[in-house]
Amino acid sequence: MWEPFSEVDDVFNRLPALAGASPLRTFVPALDVYETDKAVVIETPLTGVNAEDVKVNVEKGILTISGETKKEHEAHEKNYYRKEVRSGSFYREVALPAAVVEDKVSAEFEDGVLKITCPKAVEGNVKKIAVKVTKKSSKK
Repeated sequence: MWEPFSEVDDVFNRLPALAGASPLRTFVPALDVYETDKAVVIETPLTGVNAEDVKVNVEKGILTISGETKKEHEAHEKNYYRKEVRSGSFYREVALPAAVVEDKVSAEFEDGVLKITCPKAVEGNVKKIAVKVTKKSSKK
């Protein structure tokens, strides 16, 4: 029997952030990404998340933020009408809009907001590759 959503389920099961997790137990944090003269800055609200539970990585121009928020004492006997307070794992990847010095990236966590500062690479330090463009001759 053909199940129309089985392929979608397979895709979600292969994503690292969702592997082994219920979609209701994960969330994707919102990001603000902006540039200053000297850095690319990323801010994301992570209220209720402990700084120790957050991982930040920058590799090949891709910023990855991942982690988990835990509810230690969730009462299962509550009769919720609506439950919107998030808990579970989170994962977010974003391509940075400029070349950065990856080993100089810093992050600070204050008042529930994670702020990541990625110093821009100096123009001369960016690896450039010259590509020669040739026109193919058409043979008939």
